[in-house]
Amino acid sequence: MTTILIADDHPLFRDAMRRAVLQVLPDARLLEADRVAALVELAEEHPASDLVLLDLNMPGAHGFSALAHIRATFPALPVVVVSAREEPALMRRAIGHGAVGFIPKSATIDTIGEALHAVLEGDTWLPPGVAANGALDPEEEDLARRVADLTPQQYRVLAMVCNGLLNKQIAWELEVSEATIKAHMTAILRKLGAHSRTQAVLLAGRLTLDGRSLPPPSDEDDASA
Repeated sequence: MTTILIADDHPLFRDAMRRAVLQVLPDARLLEADRVAALVELAEEHPASDLVLLDLNMPGAHGFSALAHIRATFPALPVVVVSAREEPALMRRAIGHGAVGFIPKSATIDTIGEALHAVLEGDTWLPPGVAANGALDPEEEDLARRVADLTPQQYRVLAMVCNGLLNKQIAWELEVSEATIKAHMTAILRKLGAHSRTQAVLLAGRLTLDGRSLPPPSDEDDASA
């Protein structure tokens, strides 16, 4: 049985994608996640999953950072990006970050079927007319490699920092001590080669879909990381 993980924060789109996939693969087992942390849990619980259909804009995802993280954490699990964005350059960046395909959300059932069959057979799939040249800018490639080196918990902490949360707020959300979050932040800064929370957020911003900087975090925790 083919197992596919659908990761998108919009229930209506998840339902639409579920219906589309089942038309193409009626015997497939479909599991759903509405945020990156839930996707990681699903992938851990179902290590033999065959494919992830990943939206790049959902809680815990800041552009291509989630893709880089998922590919590093589960290297045997192919990922297809499913996005409302349809710029060829964006599609090529997705391939450069390790995706095996890119399906526009405007795609027809027939196109979705063609893409799914191709990637499940081990091929790379992009819309017609888009060359699969996945070369990345060397700086972006290096940054993605550093983000990929984060543990799942460290990635969650970084995502929360990028959303403007303070250490004490992150500790409450994750149900751990503030000292644990500070230890995670120290490791995150070391792995990213950053000197402060602000610099870590600026680095993460380079992996956004438009390469735009994320809002800088409060400097309240910068002194203690």
